[in-house]
Amino acid sequence: MRVAGFSLTRPRFAGPPSPASGRGFANCIFLALITTFIATAAWLSHAALSRAELVAPRASAIVYDRNGAFLTQIGEKTRVPATNTTHLNYGYWPLASIPQRMARATLALEDRRFYDHPGVDLRALLRAAWRNLTSRGRREGASTIAMQVARMQTERPHSLAEKLMQAATALAIVARHGRDATLAHYLRLAPYGLNGHGVAYAARFYFDKPVEDLSWAQAVLLAAIPQSPGRMNITRESGLKLATARARHALARLEEEGALDAAQAALARAELDHMRPLDAKRRPETLHLALRYEALAHEGLARPVAEGDRRINATIDLAVEQDVLHLARRYLSNFRRRGARQVAVMVVERGSNAVIADVGSSDYNDPQAGAFDFTRVRRSPGSTLKPFIYALAFERGVLKSTDLLNDIPEGASGVSNADGLYLGPLTPRQALANSRNVPATNLLRRVGLEANFNFLRDLGLHDLETPAESFGISMAIGALPTRLEDVMRAYAALADDGIMRELAFTRDESRRPARRVLSVDSARLIASMLADPQARLPSFPRYGPLEYPFAVAVKTGTSQAYRDAWTIAFSHKFIVGVWLGRGDAGAMRAMTGVSSAARLAHGVLAKLHDAKPGDIAPETFAPPPGRIAIDLCRAGDGADCAQTLREWVKPEDADWRQTQDPRPHPEEPRSGVSKDVPETALCAPSALETRLSGAPQGEKADRACDSPAMSVAPLVIATPEHNTHIWRNPEQPERFNRLALKLAPSGADAQIVWTIDGEPFATAQANETVFWPMTPGRHRIQARLALAPVASRAVRVVIE
Repeated sequence: MRVAGFSLTRPRFAGPPSPASGRGFANCIFLALITTFIATAAWLSHAALSRAELVAPRASAIVYDRNGAFLTQIGEKTRVPATNTTHLNYGYWPLASIPQRMARATLALEDRRFYDHPGVDLRALLRAAWRNLTSRGRREGASTIAMQVARMQTERPHSLAEKLMQAATALAIVARHGRDATLAHYLRLAPYGLNGHGVAYAARFYFDKPVEDLSWAQAVLLAAIPQSPGRMNITRESGLKLATARARHALARLEEEGALDAAQAALARAELDHMRPLDAKRRPETLHLALRYEALAHEGLARPVAEGDRRINATIDLAVEQDVLHLARRYLSNFRRRGARQVAVMVVERGSNAVIADVGSSDYNDPQAGAFDFTRVRRSPGSTLKPFIYALAFERGVLKSTDLLNDIPEGASGVSNADGLYLGPLTPRQALANSRNVPATNLLRRVGLEANFNFLRDLGLHDLETPAESFGISMAIGALPTRLEDVMRAYAALADDGIMRELAFTRDESRRPARRVLSVDSARLIASMLADPQARLPSFPRYGPLEYPFAVAVKTGTSQAYRDAWTIAFSHKFIVGVWLGRGDAGAMRAMTGVSSAARLAHGVLAKLHDAKPGDIAPETFAPPPGRIAIDLCRAGDGADCAQTLREWVKPEDADWRQTQDPRPHPEEPRSGVSKDVPETALCAPSALETRLSGAPQGEKADRACDSPAMSVAPLVIATPEHNTHIWRNPEQPERFNRLALKLAPSGADAQIVWTIDGEPFATAQANETVFWPMTPGRHRIQARLALAPVASRAVRVVIE
C-alpha cells in the first residue's frame, strides 16, 4: 500500500539465531572483556608506575638544650588530599643503613615473607580473605610492607579500587627500587605515635639514642606501634600494655626464626617486664623560646647535626631558663602595683655570645600581651644607648678621659636630667656613670647626628633609613626604638673588647663572621666606667641594686613617662638584659630602670654566679692596654681628698694641665646657671715618698693639687676603695670575713709591702691579691715598694 508517497509494508521478524551468530556475539563480549582488562591493566600499570617513586615529607627536627634535655620539636605540615586538611607531623628522618634489629622485629610483625614475594603476598591475601569470611571477629588485613609504603605516600580514602591501586603500586615499587630500599623507606615513613614517623626519629624521641643502639626489647616495642599508633601510646600505662603484648608476640616469632637465642629472648622479656610508661616530652613554659627555634629552623639558621641526625643542639640551658622565668615572674608581681604588666629577660654567655636563657614574656597565655615576645619588640631604650655615644666620641678623638663635660641647664634645647638636678662639671666617667642627659646630648651634638646615627645602625641597634635629623639629639636618651636582643648584641661587643658577634642560639648555627666595631681601648674604657660604683655618686647611692660582690658593668635606662625600664649588666661570665613595661606602651608609676629592672638583673646575675651574702670577689675588668691608673680629686677637698676617682689615662695625658674652664664665660651667660657651682680642678695625689727606716707613715700626704699639673702615682690601690664602709657578717666563720687588698694593674713585677695602720701586714707581688682579716674600727691601708721609697696613697676604711 502506498500513501502520500510513502510505502507501508509489513515488518519482517527474524527467526531464531543460528549457532554461528551466537558464537560471534560471545566472541565480541570476550574481546570486549579482554580489551577492557588490557586497558585497565595498562592504565593501572601506568598509574602504579607514576606512584612508584619513594617520596617522604621533609625531615623534622628535635631541639635539645646544651645539656641534652628535650626543649622542643619542630613539626612539618603535611596536607592530606582526601580530606583537604593539614596535619603537623614529626620525624621522617632518613636512614644511612637499615638497622638490623628494627628490621627483623618489623618484618616479624608486618610481613614475614617480605623477601619471598614481589610486593603482594597472594598467600596472605587468600588467608586473610578466608578468615574474614569464616570468622566474625576482628577483620584481618594482608597489606605487605610495600603496600603500606604505597598507602603512606599517598593517603587516600579506603576503597576496593584504592586497595587494587596500592597492590599495583607495591609491585612497581619493589620492581623499581628493590626490597631493601622499600623496607628502608617503610622504616622512614611508619607512624610511631604522637604524630611521629620513622624509626630513627622514634628511637631518639622515646629512648634518646640512635636507632642502631636499640636493645631487642626496645626494637620490638617500637615495631608493635604502627599497627595502631593511637592506641599504643607508650607514654601511657594502657598504651604500653598493648604495645608490650604485641612486642612479646614479635619476640616469640624472632626466637622461632632463630634471629635471637633463648638467652637474648629472656633478657628482652625481662626488660619489657620492667618497662614503665616513657616520659612525655613537653615544651618549656616559655613558649616564645620554642617559637624562636621554629623560626630559626625554617629560615635555615638553626642547622641539625647531620642529614640523618636531625637534632638541633641549642645553647639554651633549661635549668637557667626556668630559674630566670621564676625570678622574672616574682619581680614582675612586685612591680604590678606600679603599672608594670610584662617582662623580658635574656642571658648571654660572654665571649661566645651563646644565649643561655631567653624569656620573651611572663607567660605566653597571659592576657596582658603575653603572646608578644618582648625580646624582639622595638621599644624606647631610654639611656641604654649612652655608652655607645661616649664610645664613638673616644673613637673619633673628640673626647678624652680627662676632659670635663658640663651638666648644667641647657636653656632653649629643652634637655634636662631625669631627676631635674644638675651636677655641674663632670669627667666623662662621672657623666656616663651618673647617666646625665645633658652631657650625653651635648656630646652627641659635638660628634654629629649623622655619625652617631650610622654608628648605632652599624651596631645593629636599628635598621632605619630615615634621616638622623628626624630623631635629633634625643636619640641619646631613648628616641631611637630598638629591641632587647639588639641591645644585648651591642653590649656583648662592648664586653668583648669591641668585637661584634651575632647572638648564637645553637651550637651548629651558621653565623656571619665576627667584626670589630670598637677599639680595645674604647671598649675597655667604657666598661670600666660602667663598672665603677664610686663614679655613680651622687645619682646612684652605693650598695644599691647596681652594686655587686663581683665585677659588673651595668647601665640602666628609663623611657619617657616611665613606659620602659631597662637594665643591661655584664660580668666576667655573663651578660644579662632586662626589660619591664606594658604591651600597650602605657605609662607606669615612677618605674625607673634602677628601681625595677636593675633589681631583677641583680637577682639573675647573683643566681648565675651563685653569690652568697658577704661574698666579695677580688676581681676587676682588664684595663685599657697602654693606659695608666691615676687618682683624681677635687681641688680644695683637703688632705683626705674624699671624692677620689680612679681614671685610666694615656701616658701622654698624664701631665695634662687644666686649661679648660667648664663654667660659662662671664660674658656669655646661660639661662638658669647656678652661681653655686664650685670652681673645680682635677689633680692626682703624688706618690708618697717614704723611707723604710724612720720615715713617718702618718697622716701627711703631699699632693699635686697645689698646681694644675697632674703626676702619676706608681702604686694605686684598686681594692678597697677610699672611704669605704664595710659591715662584717657575724653569721659566717671568721675565716670568711676577709678584705681583699689589690693594686690596680700597672705592668710592673715588683715586691710590695702592705701596711695596716702603719704596721707591715704582708709581702706580695704587685699583681697578687692579699686577704686581710677584718677587725672593727677605722683603718689606714697602704702599699709600698719593698726596695724603693715609693708608696701608694693611704686608703681609709671603716669596719663594723
